[in-house]
Amino acid sequence: METLLNRRSFLRVTALTGGGMMIASYFEPVADVFAQAPAAAPAPTLWPPSAFIKIAPDGIVTIVAKNPEIGQGVKTSLPMIIADELDVDWKDVRIEQADLDPAKYGPQNAGGSTATPTNWTPLRQVGAAARQMLVAAAAQEWNVPAAEITTGSGKLMHARSNRTLGYGAIATKAAALTPPTLESLKLKDPKDYKIIGKPTPGVDNAAIVVGKPIYSIDLTVPNMLWAVYDKCPVFAGKPVSANLDEIKAMPGVRHAFIVAGTADLRALMPGVAIVADSWWQAQSARKKLQVKWDEGATAQQSSEGYAQRALELSKATPVNTLRTDGNVDTALQSAAKVVEAAYAYPFLSHAQLEPENTIAHFSNGKLEVWSPSQTPAQGRAAVAMALGIQESDITWHIVKSGGGFGRRLTNDYAIEAGVIAKQIGVPVKVLWTREDDMAHDHYRPAGFHFLKAGLDASGKPVAWRNHFVSFGEGATYSNSANLTPTEFPATFVPHLGVYSSLIPFGVPTGAMRAPRTNAYSWVFQSFIDEMANAAGKDPIQFRLDILSMPRVNPANPRPANIGDGEVDAERVRGVLELLKEKSGWASRKPSSGRALGVAFQFAHRGYFGTVADVSVDANNKVKVHKVWVVGDMGSQVINPSEAVNVSQGAVMEALSALMSWEITIARGRAVQTNFHQYQPVRMAQAPPDIQVDFRITNNPPTGLGEPALPPTIPAVCNAIFAATGKTDQNAAAREERL
Repeated sequence: METLLNRRSFLRVTALTGGGMMIASYFEPVADVFAQAPAAAPAPTLWPPSAFIKIAPDGIVTIVAKNPEIGQGVKTSLPMIIADELDVDWKDVRIEQADLDPAKYGPQNAGGSTATPTNWTPLRQVGAAARQMLVAAAAQEWNVPAAEITTGSGKLMHARSNRTLGYGAIATKAAALTPPTLESLKLKDPKDYKIIGKPTPGVDNAAIVVGKPIYSIDLTVPNMLWAVYDKCPVFAGKPVSANLDEIKAMPGVRHAFIVAGTADLRALMPGVAIVADSWWQAQSARKKLQVKWDEGATAQQSSEGYAQRALELSKATPVNTLRTDGNVDTALQSAAKVVEAAYAYPFLSHAQLEPENTIAHFSNGKLEVWSPSQTPAQGRAAVAMALGIQESDITWHIVKSGGGFGRRLTNDYAIEAGVIAKQIGVPVKVLWTREDDMAHDHYRPAGFHFLKAGLDASGKPVAWRNHFVSFGEGATYSNSANLTPTEFPATFVPHLGVYSSLIPFGVPTGAMRAPRTNAYSWVFQSFIDEMANAAGKDPIQFRLDILSMPRVNPANPRPANIGDGEVDAERVRGVLELLKEKSGWASRKPSSGRALGVAFQFAHRGYFGTVADVSVDANNKVKVHKVWVVGDMGSQVINPSEAVNVSQGAVMEALSALMSWEITIARGRAVQTNFHQYQPVRMAQAPPDIQVDFRITNNPPTGLGEPALPPTIPAVCNAIFAATGKTDQNAAAREERL
């Protein structure tokens, strides 16, 4: 990646080891869907095989993809699990997208890297149960013991009588049998997998390449009208009046009306709906719309004001205590060396390529919805509440999404479509513009960290103090603005204090890919490099040394694979050691202007580390030459081709957050509203090589869409610092940013 920096932006990037860089880097009520410590689950039951599998007489097998596909590859990987246990050839498999029906399919969400850990065992059981039913039917047909029948490539075989039967020939008889109990299921030994673990192209790849209309934005239904929904540029602003009669008189316009909305920043905002025969007519009418807005108190807020308030709070006693181990203040006073820094990061927009959209049709008290939601069950509940109808009166079709990254965990756009559809009584499609999408996002929250660390005479960390200034009120954080008190290096440093103070504000926030860790991984992993530099230690070895320190007050018991929480030190060490090997870290040759940087992160059950090779030339031009990624996702990578693709995409998104992305709030509204102000990294700026390797461990398989992203940002920043060593400019840069 290559980009030209002026002196000011160069200071912002190179000052990271002094903490002064403001860098672009989950869920309430949505958080509860993917809570890291769920309540005790009910006893497991077998999902009905007939809901997932259809076998035609010719042996073609149709497998239902249960979860929303937002680009993470689950429309391919989840059916792969069923197909392998069913013992059919992938070439004979066809995929069909499920509608929302949790009673049949179990939880249907996309977010938190939950698809694999949630579905790995149940979908293996579905495939195995269907296979055992086919075997039982063949045993009855041939009057032989089921134990004598083997399967393979969609066929049943009885070696002693030399008989063979295709699945399609016995499928109807098998479907009439009672499914086996969970206790009687015989799952495959992983060594016998024929589909799982093999690189497999995405089932929609060919359609995407030729531009077939498969995304939600492409979908239409008969007799459909189009709608735009104009909201106040200031969050939570309300329409007082509008020139509705003039708008209704415009060509193609069928309806124009004010929607009162609610006070929930992440639900139905007040606005003006315009419905027309075409989206172009609706949008053209919108350009003539004149609304008098009551902007409310948020119009007095700004990013500049937030930063100033954060600086004031940093000098005061913290309001909340998140974690204390030992006596951090005493340990800092007696430390041989103290490292101090302040870090800040801005709001970010999700910037998915497909703007928000939903089709809704209200008729005879019932609603039909077509939407690219990441949380369709929560969307159905929210729409039902807004319309005053029962959830059972809503049919929800899950539609392929052109990205999401957490924005579609909330369903405000679907609520808009439902409310408009109920008022007009015909099918309607709400389609946002790019400006709608960016100016009315639920942003990754900004944040401020004021850090101190103490080292003993040997360079070992003995104290860590963090005053985190975030958004919310009292002890209640805005959505996704909280800090997990178990975040590394918690439990590894003997004297540790983590505190917070919150700034009340009126901007909606939400989960963004790798929620929370996409921001504070940069903070903590960069600050750890500062500590390593102060101790005169190699950055990887410094981390390994911390991971080898005795644990302090670890939560007990706590499964290491739950999610964001205490790290499994052994798994992190394994990732760092493999990363060290793959990147040739030990043989690197330091040179002025070019260096390697490293970082790791445990998030959403996954363990990932990154090394970046970065140069900064005499003209302050930064280039990322290569990135190495190592991930520990447990015992199985279901689809290696998708896993590599998602990991490489995570690197590219992280580079965008690092170099280009920042949402600024001024007068209560977003300043940046389109890609000319919020540019993703271009292909020409991409590293020529992003190498991805996976470390297989004896742990349950996990997802990787979230944890692959966070380490890239600090790895690149740490490389920039190592290449330039401009520590003397850090203090000035911090003051400039804060």
